[in-house]
Amino acid sequence: MQVRSERGDVLARASCGLPWFKMLADVDRSEFPMLGGLDPYGDAIFNGRQVPMLIDELERLPDERRAEWVAEVHALCVTVLKAPHLYLWFIGD
Repeated sequence: MQVRSERGDVLARASCGLPWFKMLADVDRSEFPMLGGLDPYGDAIFNGRQVPMLIDELERLPDERRAEWVAEVHALCVTVLKAPHLYLWFIGD
C-alpha cells in the first residue's frame, strides 16, 4: 500500500501488508464496495473523492476483520486527503 503523486512518486507506504485472504476474501461487496473491490492479484487506486468512502468502510469493519493493516490504511488515507492529486495504491502480486 502506497500513497503516490499523479507523477507516480511514492510519498508514503505501509509497513505491513494486507492479509486479503484472511480479512477481505469473503467481505460483503454490497456493504463494503471499496474494500470488496480489492483484488489480491491486481492493483487498485483510490483518489481523493473515493478515500472518504474507504475510511467509512474501514470504520465499519467488524472486529474480527480488523488488524494492524486497518490503522495503516487509515493513516495513508489521511495522507491522501492532505493535498490534491494524491492517490492510495493497493498493489497486488
